[in-house]
Amino acid sequence: MTLCFCFRMATTAENFSQFDISEEEKDKLIAEVIRYVLFRNHQNAGCPIKRDELTQLVTKNYRQRSLPAFVINEARSKLASIFGYEMRELQRSRPSSTNQGRSTQPNVADAKSYVIISQLPANVHTKYVENVNASHLNGFTFAVISIVHLAGGKIAEENLWHHLRRFGLFESNENHPALGSIKQALEALVQQRYLQKDKVSGPEGNTLIYELAERALDNTISKGVKEYISKVQFVTKKSIVWRSSVFYV
Repeated sequence: MTLCFCFRMATTAENFSQFDISEEEKDKLIAEVIRYVLFRNHQNAGCPIKRDELTQLVTKNYRQRSLPAFVINEARSKLASIFGYEMRELQRSRPSSTNQGRSTQPNVADAKSYVIISQLPANVHTKYVENVNASHLNGFTFAVISIVHLAGGKIAEENLWHHLRRFGLFESNENHPALGSIKQALEALVQQRYLQKDKVSGPEGNTLIYELAERALDNTISKGVKEYISKVQFVTKKSIVWRSSVFYV
């Protein structure tokens, strides 16, 4: 562990030596990127942060070509070691369909971008970090991801709304007591890269398809959804067996 740390320190120093800036200037740039990332993540409710935005923070006063990449990588390292956040680069998922009539809706992940993911243990994050006032949004997100997952990873817009209506969530509802506009809450999941929205042309016209995107496909979230669904199915089966036995007593 110590050898790895020393090797990284030596590599960082070697990489930094190519730039004609002071140690103080370097630390200031890294701190500025970290502040910007934390602020944007809070301000935009977890929406991806474009790499171009971070690059511009560096290049507004410096012209060294490789400096932005160095500063961003150092900021990612410090976010993990000091704040317990992984600054994960989004890998744009390709549409699963080869249908030529399918076109992806413009979104924030077209350019290289990052999302902030907590590396803290679940119990620590829940106790010290999680915002209890946002629990309704987490529940909505989990429910939508579960619906799309059970549909095979993608679902037509009308079918998704059919399932949401069973929860009492209607697309015409602009004043839900917890979620506000349900349509906007769903669109936020697209902006946050939990869902990808595509338009498919067919014989009956255009159809909007919602598909699981990078954040929903993340192993932590995907595993949690699968485990929860398994528990629900287990409880449902036990309930059916119990009710059947009652009739035969």
